Amino acid sequence: MPEHSPMPLRVLGRSGLRVSEFCLGAMTFGTDWGFGADEETSRAIYRQYREAGGNFVDTANNYTNGASEEILGRLVAGERDSVVLSTKYTLCTDPDDPNSGGNHRKSMRRSVETSLRRLGTDHLDLLWVHAWDPFTPVDETLRALDDLVRAGKILAIGVTNTPAWVVARSAAIAELRGWTSFCALQVEYSLVTRTPERELLPMAQAHDLAVCAWSPLARGLRARELPPEREERLTPVVRRARDTIREVAAELDTTPARVAIAWVRSRGLLPSIGARTGEQLRDNIGALAVALDENHLARLDDATRIRLGYPHDFLDGLYERRTLPPPVAPRENTTSTVPARLRT
Repeated sequence: MPEHSPMPLRVLGRSGLRVSEFCLGAMTFGTDWGFGADEETSRAIYRQYREAGGNFVDTANNYTNGASEEILGRLVAGERDSVVLSTKYTLCTDPDDPNSGGNHRKSMRRSVETSLRRLGTDHLDLLWVHAWDPFTPVDETLRALDDLVRAGKILAIGVTNTPAWVVARSAAIAELRGWTSFCALQVEYSLVTRTPERELLPMAQAHDLAVCAWSPLARGLRARELPPEREERLTPVVRRARDTIREVAAELDTTPARVAIAWVRSRGLLPSIGARTGEQLRDNIGALAVALDENHLARLDDATRIRLGYPHDFLDGLYERRTLPPPVAPRENTTSTVPARLRT
């Protein structure tokens, strides 16, 4: 008997692409960075993910110096059309060439052509802009991305590691000019990293962007024991998060990693579950079977709740004093990427 239900599917924003709720992050495919999984282990991880019902795999042009894309290309070769394949561009791949990075056309063309060759495919299902480049106008980036979509080299576009105002402005420009719009946003999000709740998640909700969460385990800080010297350096927020996760995990007879991922999933985000071993991946996928009740969710939320700051706190005060009319209760949306307390 499987220890979890088949992996559910979600529509990736306005793209129409059906993707599994858990994305397999391939940053650990390859050992060129001194850590990660060799090709044989990566193959086993990939096969285990696929057997669990996953179809959404994410890499980047710079992961393990290109080895990740090369390994992934060989893994998907026999079933390319069954996999939603995504990669990223922006970060420099050659420290001696300043144009090997950035969001301009030259960097984009070079990166996409290289990625297509490494991945052994004639198109990418999703291309992420890996980070905001303040030196390249967003309209140049969007027009160049739209050209690639029209040429059939990429099917959909997403953005990550970018301020909310830039993404919102990009959405307005793309709509105004009839260019391809971003369909997805990727952010670092976990019980420890919740600042996207201030601007990025509400913005994604407003523009119908699917949201993928990278590092839902906060780089593993909550899921493993740490040596005493690292334990002493943990912040109070990390300590509270880890302790509460462990308490909930013990009550549910499951693992801390599964509780942490299940919490991210409960917020409507698509967790990215990278792994260096099959055992780690099996543990992460097991989050599908974790049912957090209202009490568990409230305790986890309270452990690391952040202040939204200005203008949110100011507006809340106006509502409380009835200086503004009371907000209308939102229509229930089970796929919302915004926590209920932010949808008022």
